[in-house]
Amino acid sequence: MKIKPIVLDKIQTRHTNYVVDLQLDSNVTFVSGDSGTGKSAVYSFLYEYSSEDSRLRCFNYVDHNKDYKDTIKNAKGRLFVIDNADLLLDDDMRQHIALDTENQYIIIGRNPSELMLSQDEILELDSESKDGITTFRLKKMFGGL
Repeated sequence: MKIKPIVLDKIQTRHTNYVVDLQLDSNVTFVSGDSGTGKSAVYSFLYEYSSEDSRLRCFNYVDHNKDYKDTIKNAKGRLFVIDNADLLLDDDMRQHIALDTENQYIIIGRNPSELMLSQDEILELDSESKDGITTFRLKKMFGGL
């Protein structure tokens, strides 16, 4: 159920020798990929970036016992970045996210079920190193860039 981004269509931030350059083409962007590809590192860079942009809110496994569900359900105009989504999101939260027209999501995990996503919304993290700088971008998992 592809909806255009309602908060941000691009995020660019830099942390030491790492650049995060994410193009967001829909309201829910699911980021998957093998272990060790930098997903959790990108989450930490976005968490750091959220201190500069109040529209971003970040949640991961350490928030499992916190009241993050009410925060998400009662928010408007936020971009939520959720790492370890397979541990954090139950079916009820996945359905809420799939139907939420008030907020935007970057979801990092392995299981996109119950989010009603098209193949264009399920991406993988890609990195490129050049001159000592590693840049992280998103690419389509199914059929190229």
